[in-house]
Amino acid sequence: MTGWKKDQGVPDTSMIEFVADTQAALTVGLDIVLTTHPGPAAVLGAQTMRCKRTAMVVVDGIIKAFVIAEAEDDPAGDAKPDATLVDAMLPLMKAA
Repeated sequence: MTGWKKDQGVPDTSMIEFVADTQAALTVGLDIVLTTHPGPAAVLGAQTMRCKRTAMVVVDGIIKAFVIAEAEDDPAGDAKPDATLVDAMLPLMKAA
């Protein structure tokens, strides 16, 4: 995740954190497992879970905003990620 953060140009001093969910515990706990799209399971095996495209505003461990980018024709949110991009999240961050 450190490499991805660096690749995206996010400085180490940023308030933005990149967090891995390698065992899918958070994905399962938040009920955001992508079930209608083959995703990595088609290549890596059925045990590989992918989560829906999401963005959260978390303040002191409390989720203040939680957005899922999905549509009936885009369950992964890959084609229509707008709700989770910075322009949509900034007002939610300010409100938190």
